[in-house]
Amino acid sequence: MTTLPTRLRVRPIQAADNPHIAQVIRDVSAEFGLTADKGFTVSDPDLDRLFERYSEANSAYWVIELEGKVLGGGGVAPLQGGDEGTCELQKMYFMPAIRGMGMARELAMQAMDFARERGFQRCYLETTASLTRAVRLYEHLGFQHIDGPMGNTGHVDCEVTMLRSLRPC
Repeated sequence: MTTLPTRLRVRPIQAADNPHIAQVIRDVSAEFGLTADKGFTVSDPDLDRLFERYSEANSAYWVIELEGKVLGGGGVAPLQGGDEGTCELQKMYFMPAIRGMGMARELAMQAMDFARERGFQRCYLETTASLTRAVRLYEHLGFQHIDGPMGNTGHVDCEVTMLRSLRPC
């Protein structure tokens, strides 16, 4: 596990975090040109109510605070329209101030551990090729590129689809 600066904290999302993590997602999406008209996360109707969305069964979302300010987050939920054994790593967004600290890796591992404990056998994700650092991280975490999308995520422009087994090695 990564040793974090004492002022950096990972914790489960709370209702009061909704506007803050939604703004992080909007800001990072704008930074990388991931617009709502192309079907990226910023078009998600639940974007402003992530606490409620991730309070559902077998779902979890964590935020990252730096000095009390939400600067990132990530979560996991059952894959909509997918089989019961597959979850989806979702909404992994980080402001520049916390990039390069290993937070994406830590959050992805935490999400996969959570999913494994709930009986999921596979973890799916969608992203875009322009997020080269994210794609590289997912490859290093054991995600394999697959030929096309799974489930009904609604992210029509996420051309990178990946899958990873959650079974113990």
